[in-house]
Amino acid sequence: MRTVILKVNREEPEIDRIRAAAEIIRKGGLVAFPTETVYGLGADALNPEAVARIYTAKNRPPDNPIIVHVASRDEACRLTEEVPANARKLMDTFWPGPLTLVLKASGLVPRITTGGLDTVAVRMPGLKVTLALIAESGAPIAAPSANLAGRPSPTTAEHVRQDLDGRIDLILDAGPTKVGVESTVVDLTVDPPQILRPGGVPYEELKSTLDRVELHPVVLAEREIPLVQARSPGMKHRHYAPNAKVIVVEGRMDAIVTKVQELADQHRKTGKSVGILATGETESRYRADSVRSLGSRRDLASAAKNLFKLLREFDEDKVDIIVAEAVPPEGLGLAVMNRLRKASGFNIVRAD
Repeated sequence: MRTVILKVNREEPEIDRIRAAAEIIRKGGLVAFPTETVYGLGADALNPEAVARIYTAKNRPPDNPIIVHVASRDEACRLTEEVPANARKLMDTFWPGPLTLVLKASGLVPRITTGGLDTVAVRMPGLKVTLALIAESGAPIAAPSANLAGRPSPTTAEHVRQDLDGRIDLILDAGPTKVGVESTVVDLTVDPPQILRPGGVPYEELKSTLDRVELHPVVLAEREIPLVQARSPGMKHRHYAPNAKVIVVEGRMDAIVTKVQELADQHRKTGKSVGILATGETESRYRADSVRSLGSRRDLASAAKNLFKLLREFDEDKVDIIVAEAVPPEGLGLAVMNRLRKASGFNIVRAD
């Protein structure tokens, strides 16, 4: 398969390019496209054969559900048995945007799209080019992140090309994504609602909107939690990992800096090439083969935007080990820490 790359304007998408991508979706093909969070790999969510191609292209485990992207609330309602009041409240507040809602699936949704579950994860993305593609396709679009399973999610079209060139039909290139981590996933089939994956809508904002909302234990996990079923992507399988081994150092800031450098020195003495994932406040204090900064610890939105890009850049640097500073688990920092811990396989070192 030859993968075509088409540049497109994210705010004023060229209709001929959107129509070309939509035609591929309608014919059962695969199109990688930008959202405000990361690039997604899309197929007609109601076409089981097309969705199966997503799993094949990504080497994705079949029990990992796929988020379905819609262009309207009415479309979301068709995919679900019911939309409870708290779901409507969240739609009113956060849609279109980086929030996914888990609801009971209607009979319209194939089980391959839901990972075999009786629930469906739906969201209305907040990018004009994405909404135009869904509307022109005439069908909801099933789309996990457009990367090989287990790899850092793509925030540019080049990241998609690196992983999926020759495996998919088309990549729509609208430049770097804005948020940089995936959508927040909230399960509304339980009481109180549960955040299954932290992401582009912070926990604090959800708490201010709903009377009650809880974090699923996997969100804050410091070790692998065995799950029979994953009700959301990002819960069960290996995710977000670069080629290099990742170590996450957590604790007090001064202790973190000391421990990060200590670990880097230890591994370099054994002949390993070491990268350090720092922050703007500490970047100049480190010595390693590669030092990269997420940005200021006071700007966790930048940390989220930069995370996956930097993990991929460490791969380009061909480091063997990445030693990463923890960031405060608040706001978008909660999503950053969730991704870092999973990328490390919960290889966490306490600096206190």
